Amino acid sequence: MSHTRWRLARERKLTEGDSESPEVRAERAEIRLAMAFAKAVYDRRTELGLTQTELAERAGLNQAKISRIEGADAVPTLPLLRRLALALDASLNIALDGNREEVTFIGHSAA
Repeated sequence: MSHTRWRLARERKLTEGDSESPEVRAERAEIRLAMAFAKAVYDRRTELGLTQTELAERAGLNQAKISRIEGADAVPTLPLLRRLALALDASLNIALDGNREEVTFIGHSAA
């Protein structure tokens, strides 16, 4: 079954009254948060015109780790979040509210 057909079947089940288990909802929320963080890192890195290798050097990591972060395949620790924020010359803001996860890097001004 293709991804599109699976998604449509899942959405149809949900509209017909089937509900996801709490475990599935929790896993879905974790995936959304990982994807939001991955996108925020990618967006800030490209905004700065950095390659993954250059960001890795700034953060004291290797390129493969940056690739895993941007692919939402790594769970960042607090020290890693700090290293990335410093390397991206930005403040990291994370807002968690119900079904909404927002992760943004706010660049420091050159003042």
